[in-house]
Amino acid sequence: MVKREMYLKKIRPFYHLDLIKVITGIRRCGKSVLLQQIKEELLAEGIREDQILYLNFEDYDFSFIQSGKDLHEYVKEQLTEKQKYYLFFDEIQTVSEFERVINSLRMKFDVSIFITGSNGKLLSGELATYLSGRYVSFLVMPFSFREMCEIRKVQPESATEEMLLEYMEWGGMPQRFQLTDQEQVKTFLRDVYDTIVLRDIVQRAGIRDVDVFNRLIEYLACNPSQTVSVKSISDYFMSVERKISRETIYNYLENITASMIMRKVSRYDVRGKYILTKMEKYYLTDTGLGRVRNSGFKLEMGALLENIIYNELIVRGYDVYVGKTRKSEVDFVAVRGNEKEYYQVAYYLYDQKVIDREFGAFREIEDNYPKYVISLDKMDFSRDGIIHKNAVRFLTEESEKK
Repeated sequence: MVKREMYLKKIRPFYHLDLIKVITGIRRCGKSVLLQQIKEELLAEGIREDQILYLNFEDYDFSFIQSGKDLHEYVKEQLTEKQKYYLFFDEIQTVSEFERVINSLRMKFDVSIFITGSNGKLLSGELATYLSGRYVSFLVMPFSFREMCEIRKVQPESATEEMLLEYMEWGGMPQRFQLTDQEQVKTFLRDVYDTIVLRDIVQRAGIRDVDVFNRLIEYLACNPSQTVSVKSISDYFMSVERKISRETIYNYLENITASMIMRKVSRYDVRGKYILTKMEKYYLTDTGLGRVRNSGFKLEMGALLENIIYNELIVRGYDVYVGKTRKSEVDFVAVRGNEKEYYQVAYYLYDQKVIDREFGAFREIEDNYPKYVISLDKMDFSRDGIIHKNAVRFLTEESEKK
């Protein structure tokens, strides 16, 4: 079992506080294992088993807990002693009105509460209302490339381009590393996709045209390096002789991002320093899921690498935008606190024309924040203060290093 230290070190300072620890992430990305690791650390500290209550709402043993009332009554029955309790609620979004219960338990008992969910809306609506200022949130992603090296017992400095190409193709869902061949991996990823789409989205959101919905995900998955709009999506469906209203497109896009299968990336006006609200990009949370909905499109390797770099920046704790300059775009503007960095991503810098294009993207940016070009080239093409990095080396660096 890989110890997910990058997340644990962020959560540890809050283990014993009454702030609600909210852990979100796409299904099967490792949230449950992370909770188990937190539990093990608490036990190692001296917290007793009888102080810990762990409920996984996808476990049939707890299927009788359907509503907030069910949850409240069950938990109250377990908290019988005057002591501090540590409550773990895994995939809590399956329980209706859980937000009120969490707030009630926090007020009535001496508890430290950890909750996980696979819905991007977990931190909006009722939960935000009831727990305003009383929670801390942590986003968990599938295994990073560096974590893949750890699983394979490969030292980061020994990671190879072939390993990265495999990661780009099959992604970092933790369970896929337990499988022995590609057919097993395909089956596993298809099951993950179907669970997310058919159960988390189609059933709960009441989507009627599943084929159109799947086609939309396919379209977005195969165009991660392209900005899209509701109009461009509508035009695509017209080209395949399917008519879909703009209202439906907006609804589908909202449900796709809420399921966390994809993330929407807004454009950022580098000169005006404000976020633009049209023509976003969508990136897969795990590139392996793109294999499931690819019935004919050819995924470009450059687009896949761009998706991988985006996910890595998210893992490192950056807010990431597409940079808009007066005449062109920069792939990513990454912001973390007072830090800001700019990134261009290319599969290979094949010739001088490509080199000039990638490095030239920064020409209109006059500030002194770091600027990077990432590619699979092993030769260092750094110039004019712009740093070129090999993608394998970049992805295996410690997150604090660049």
